[in-house]
Amino acid sequence: MINRRLANAVFAGLILTTSALASLPAMAQVVYNRGQEADPETLDPQKISTSAEFHIMRDLYEGLIIHNGQGKVVPGVAESWTSSDDGKVYTFKLRANAKWSNGDAVKAGDFVFAWRRAAAPETGAKYTNVLYPVKGLEAVHKGTAGAKPEDIGIRAIDDRTLEVTLNNPTPYFIELLTLPVAGPLHPASVTQHGSNFVKPENKVSNGAFRLREFTPGAQASLVKNPSFHDAANVKIDQVNFIPLADSAAAARRFQAGEILSTVNIPANQIKSLRQQLGAQVSVTPQLGTWYLTFNNDKPPFNDARVRRALSMVLDREFIAEQVWNGSMLPGYSFVPPGTNNYGPQIELGFKAQSVIDREEVAKKLLAEAGFGAGKPLKVEYRFNMSPENQATFVAIADQWKSIGVETTPISTDGRTHFAFLRDRGAYDVARAGWIADYNDPQNFLFLLESSAIPGLNYARWSNAQYDDLMKRAAAEVDITKRAGILGQAETILLNEAPYTPVLFFTNRNLISPKLEGFTPNPRASNPTRYMSIKG
Repeated sequence: MINRRLANAVFAGLILTTSALASLPAMAQVVYNRGQEADPETLDPQKISTSAEFHIMRDLYEGLIIHNGQGKVVPGVAESWTSSDDGKVYTFKLRANAKWSNGDAVKAGDFVFAWRRAAAPETGAKYTNVLYPVKGLEAVHKGTAGAKPEDIGIRAIDDRTLEVTLNNPTPYFIELLTLPVAGPLHPASVTQHGSNFVKPENKVSNGAFRLREFTPGAQASLVKNPSFHDAANVKIDQVNFIPLADSAAAARRFQAGEILSTVNIPANQIKSLRQQLGAQVSVTPQLGTWYLTFNNDKPPFNDARVRRALSMVLDREFIAEQVWNGSMLPGYSFVPPGTNNYGPQIELGFKAQSVIDREEVAKKLLAEAGFGAGKPLKVEYRFNMSPENQATFVAIADQWKSIGVETTPISTDGRTHFAFLRDRGAYDVARAGWIADYNDPQNFLFLLESSAIPGLNYARWSNAQYDDLMKRAAAEVDITKRAGILGQAETILLNEAPYTPVLFFTNRNLISPKLEGFTPNPRASNPTRYMSIKG
């Protein structure tokens, strides 16, 4: 027989215990508000082309190989890999616990599906060119007669074993695999939803986070992916990528505690911010070039004399020191210093000349091209709006004025600016930049190959000798000889000036002391999965 008094006491205790638990606060969500330079143009990993998009993709997707929080190459979905003696065949073993955000296993076939999609011309992938070392992929991407997707050198031996065959040994191939275009896709969701697979309600990803919502102009919100194989070590529950093109506004929001990091610092405020914030201000080297692109489809910018004249007269030291307050470095080469697998730096031939001497030569070049006092060269200069880019325009316009050039500005937000260039909008001269995706000179020089048209070759420039050198370099197995060939290609680029370097980038971050694990590095690789927030 049940002791009713004891039962009542136990019941009363349970009520008190349940009531006490209910009154406790819920476990607080760890939220990271992360300042970005711009909105993503797309959330399709194969169509992205801006650094803002790369930051988001590092959180949403995991490729075979990844960059960790220090910018080092480490295993991703591939737990191990081997290569053949001739360096042409790679075999990757996928980790058994790699899963998609819906719980499906990540399979070798998901990479085959993704690479074939990237190679399909109708996809419009922006970075497919970097996968050209893979056997048969270039032919499919260019629509070569008889080329078939199944001929591409990637095959699933079984669900956990992936084999990739290259045309030639490629010294930077493993690092190529860190790029989103080389990552996997979830075949079922892409097939079912088509281009709408990028919408939050449809998107299936395999990274440390999954997409919760995307509101252009406000934020892209990602939440922790419980299916991620290393979810137990992911300390942040939600990361909000907040677009802040105005670096001064970003600094104010950082100081107000509204964001915990920025990807830019207003150059004219670096000294004052250092006085106020101390070690929270971080300026470190980055592998990237800030350059001008000339529209070779439009006279007179298809005339190398005009391009050289406009390049020669630029006072890069003044722009770096006075306009950017020393937060950028003057650039006289397209491939930045510190790039691996290269020889002596190739620089613009006029670097040693004084600006005054260069002005005289520039005037002669413009005269030869038909411009002078009675017929001034008129230039529309496009740039994405920021205080630094605005100030750089003012400086460049003033320097061009010294040789009789009249310059008019056209500024837009970053997303519009780069979409305009990518989509072959009509322009004269435009500001652009490139941050290395892998540490090799090819990653800069391939931008001007004819095959890069129309995606990344903003200049729409074509040079048969340049293309031939790039093909020779791709086939050369000797690293030293390859470096010499690439040096010849860069020499042509600098002489012809479809792109002209102006500055070398640095990382310029504001980093809250509450944020742990944000480590500036030359690759600007800072995946949220390696970070945590104190307090």
